[in-house]
Amino acid sequence: THTFHLPYGECTITLEDVQLQLGLLVDGPILTGSVQSADWGVICYYILGAILNNIYGGRIEMGWLRDTFPELGDVSTEVERIRYARAYILEIIEGYLMLDLSRNLVHLR
Repeated sequence: THTFHLPYGECTITLEDVQLQLGLLVDGPILTGSVQSADWGVICYYILGAILNNIYGGRIEMGWLRDTFPELGDVSTEVERIRYARAYILEIIEGYLMLDLSRNLVHLR
């Protein structure tokens, strides 16, 4: 767990806090289903609107993600903003939350 030290004391975020704040299910049936035999090209296109030529077992390259989704301009459609947000979330997950030794690939799950 991570404890935050604040001027008035310490605070630890629990799974119940996340459930209450974000409205996410934290108990019950599996939410994502099985993706063992998934067509990763289709999933990549569904999530990001673009397909990478080389998908390594559901993982895409971080460099491709950064190159394909540069910062949005002032004139962008809602679909572009959604895809950019998804790419940014994948980058945050791999770059900060779930680091691996390579820091080069992020899973589409």
